[in-house]
Amino acid sequence: MKKHNFSAGPSILPDEVMQQAAKAILNFNNLDLSLIEISHRSADFTQVINKAKALVLELANLNGDDYEVLFQHGGASTQFIMTAYNLLPIGGKAGFVDTGTWSSKAIKETKIFGEVNTLASSKDQGYKYIPKNVIIPNDIAYLHLTSNNTIYGTQYTAYPNTEVPVVVDMSSDIFSKKVDFSQFDVIYAGAQKNIGAAGTTLVIVKKSLLGKSGRTIPSMMNYQVQIDKSSMFNTPSVFSIYVSMLYLQWLKDLGGVEAVEKLNRAKAKILYDEIDRNPNFIGYANKEDRSLMNVTFNLVDDRKKERFEQLAKAAGVHAINGHRSVGGYRASIYNAMPIESVQVLVDVMKSL
Repeated sequence: MKKHNFSAGPSILPDEVMQQAAKAILNFNNLDLSLIEISHRSADFTQVINKAKALVLELANLNGDDYEVLFQHGGASTQFIMTAYNLLPIGGKAGFVDTGTWSSKAIKETKIFGEVNTLASSKDQGYKYIPKNVIIPNDIAYLHLTSNNTIYGTQYTAYPNTEVPVVVDMSSDIFSKKVDFSQFDVIYAGAQKNIGAAGTTLVIVKKSLLGKSGRTIPSMMNYQVQIDKSSMFNTPSVFSIYVSMLYLQWLKDLGGVEAVEKLNRAKAKILYDEIDRNPNFIGYANKEDRSLMNVTFNLVDDRKKERFEQLAKAAGVHAINGHRSVGGYRASIYNAMPIESVQVLVDVMKSL
């Protein structure tokens, strides 16, 4: 039976990316060696990481003279620390908009380094919305945002206008829709949701922002060191970076971000239309802030829970249970999710 994988992450990969990655495990570039046993400093792998970086800049429409692309260890959670180390001056203050669990975790880590000003929060309504018209003070070192909130199913449609540097966690919606990436100074994203496999984290950093914190930064946490060593200060996750390179190439071949946005909007519309039409279901997030990537919803009558989940399992629908902190259901429909799988879920909902 075909499985329709709605997992929030690690998530679905395009079939052709999976097939190419599998072949590389056995024999990479006809070397009669596996990708995961060659030197990360070899010409074969250097070509991989350089191509991945170039694809990132191309898809983001950013100038490599101004921005550097890094592939880092530790997931997006480590970037909570790295951004503070590199951007928050001693005695300085960082500004945050709290839109859920991941921004709350970033706030917690940043407080280790200095003062945090939580400028707005949607916690009062269970993070069902994105705060609007947030006033951004000029005395903060940077503004930190989380573009898409996987647990609650909310997403920014427009970003605050500010003169201060902006850091954005795009782990679950990077390259899913057109965005002016030049409005951000640091962008980071764990690969396992929308651009690859778990094990590497994409970081895009404006080079002119670095070297101003006045801190002594450990080498592994220092963006400038990582830039100088081309993301290879220590051995990178070669397989994860290779999968990201394949995924980014797949995305480019598809027609780039503009093309995949059309597909993502079509998928989201099919599913949200059914949630709004079907009396058995109710959406979790406010309609104006609904995510294109993570569709969250609940049953109106919990007595139908067992029946609904039986129908979903029989149809091959996998991993739609909501996050433990919210409950209900969550269908993650990232870039690689085919519209046919979304239709299968909708058909299950109709049959309840």
